[in-house]
Amino acid sequence: MLKPLGDRVVLQVSEASEQSVGGILLASNAQEKSVTGKVVAVSTQTVGDLTAPVAVKEGDSVIFDKFAGNELSVDGVDYLVVHEKDIVAVL
Repeated sequence: MLKPLGDRVVLQVSEASEQSVGGILLASNAQEKSVTGKVVAVSTQTVGDLTAPVAVKEGDSVIFDKFAGNELSVDGVDYLVVHEKDIVAVL
């Protein structure tokens, strides 16, 4: 499993919807990038003997900035690694 370092969080991005609000099916190239995901791993930030509080935990569903993070694939599963500051809200 991935272990993020620094202030990073590993997300599994939710699939984008194939339908618009009006019910029209969208082509794959017309779909917007999803901005929601599930937290898979969270780094532990330590300063000396102190551990810094983290805003999210594994299993949380979150909304993140649209152009944030680095995409990577491990064992055929796609992940997104973002900085904690790029997470906008917990659902």
